[in-house]
Amino acid sequence: MTVKIKWLDHASFQIRSESSVIYVDLAEEAEPAENADIILVSHIHGDHCDPKIIKKARKEDTVVIAPANCSSKIGGAVTSLKPGEKTTVSDVTVKAVEAYNFKRFRSPGNPFHPKGLGVGYIITLEGKTIYHAGDTDFIEEMKQLGPIDVALLPIGGKYTMEVEDGAEAAIAINPKVVIPHHHWEGKFGQTPDAFKKRVEATSDVSVVVLAQNGEFQLS
Repeated sequence: MTVKIKWLDHASFQIRSESSVIYVDLAEEAEPAENADIILVSHIHGDHCDPKIIKKARKEDTVVIAPANCSSKIGGAVTSLKPGEKTTVSDVTVKAVEAYNFKRFRSPGNPFHPKGLGVGYIITLEGKTIYHAGDTDFIEEMKQLGPIDVALLPIGGKYTMEVEDGAEAAIAINPKVVIPHHHWEGKFGQTPDAFKKRVEATSDVSVVVLAQNGEFQLS
């Protein structure tokens, strides 16, 4: 069966199979064109969790999964998963995993994304496994994720991994394909083309760079 992954903007993605429409981190300039069966939110920051855009995609029976600290911001029924916990919605399994900074700080000792603020997600559907890392550094837990078909990794620097750390993460995770995102259009000197060159020069991992609203088909 075919799974389609569309990069909407920043860290926002649509993941679509014949039976399910999933959105991750709806915010920024993301424009959901279809109603969602599942909406995933990695953490509370406004560039990952925008209630107005979530509302556009939400329907009466949409399952929203987000950290507990996002519940009041999003409103309505919200399911929260801690790292290691998982749930199944129809034929889709969602597992939360760790996502945090240990080397990028707002001020000394105050990371932009402290452990416990947010999560990443492993999404399994149609026999395919997709990892959305959330906002994170290259953390040890990434080495224990298990087989991944597609990894969606932030590479923008300052708040998340940059090209160098992102490439190390991609090689350690060893997915079939990596799609970079959260790169701020090279704002901090980190570009998806540089990431692609670095990863593919030292591994068998393929890097797919998507334009906004570009789509990758996983079959």
